[in-house]
Amino acid sequence: MAHPRILIIGHGYVGSTLARLFETAGYPVIAVNRSAEGGLPYPVEAGDVSSAESVRALASSLIGTMPDVIVHCASSSRGGAEAYRAVFIEGLKNLHRNFPGVPVIFTSSSSVYGQVDGSTVDETSETEPDRETSQLLCEAEEVTRAAGGIALRLAGIYGPDRSVHVKKMLDGSATIDEGDVSRYLNQIHRDDAAAAITHLVGCGVENFNGCLLNVVDDVPLTQRECYEGLAEIFGLPLPPEAPPALDRKRAWTNKIVSNAALRATGWIPRYPSFLDAVRDDPALVLSIRALIEPA
Repeated sequence: MAHPRILIIGHGYVGSTLARLFETAGYPVIAVNRSAEGGLPYPVEAGDVSSAESVRALASSLIGTMPDVIVHCASSSRGGAEAYRAVFIEGLKNLHRNFPGVPVIFTSSSSVYGQVDGSTVDETSETEPDRETSQLLCEAEEVTRAAGGIALRLAGIYGPDRSVHVKKMLDGSATIDEGDVSRYLNQIHRDDAAAAITHLVGCGVENFNGCLLNVVDDVPLTQRECYEGLAEIFGLPLPPEAPPALDRKRAWTNKIVSNAALRATGWIPRYPSFLDAVRDDPALVLSIRALIEPA
């Protein structure tokens, strides 16, 4: 049986990894990004998911080779609420209008869980985030699921070239929140996030119509446990304590995000915990060192 045709909206940190995984596995893949890219074993076309005209033109160009599955993993380019509404909500509506009946996998975020009590949250837990951007993600999830798609709540994504905790540990800027409570960090390696998507497609997206799934690793770590582990791995002193950075871009939350529902589908993360990845993914540490110690 032929593999389904895959259309990936967004060829960034996760999207490019996902496209390579699908292409290597023999899936016909087309990626769409703000600008076209060449020299890859699959086409990367220029397009803007937030533009109804651009998505119409994309659909017209694919007549005869329409996708069987669409993955929306485009970034809002770190914009605020206006960018979130345009890329996620309007972008999803544009895809549904121009590719009717084609299931969409939408990569949302576990930031929609606003809990601060250290409790474990799953897909049935309350979502009342205080940030407007997270509220818009909840709305985008509903748009996706109402059309029969799948919404994936990805935890904090890290991997080669991207790990705020490894970077801060190595450049000496890391601190641990002072006080009795050490908040939980919920993370997922980029490669495991991409593999979760290919896994669901391989299982048949029709088996997950309207589903909501958390994508996070197996081992919840408190911030203190994270830096204790990094200090041991790198042979460095434990970072000092400091007041919590409550003005951070992301809201201050403290919860354990459960991956039990995704695990029940047969998905297994390559890196069960963040510290496993630091030890076992050489590209992760080498790439962060290169960022802070340029040749």
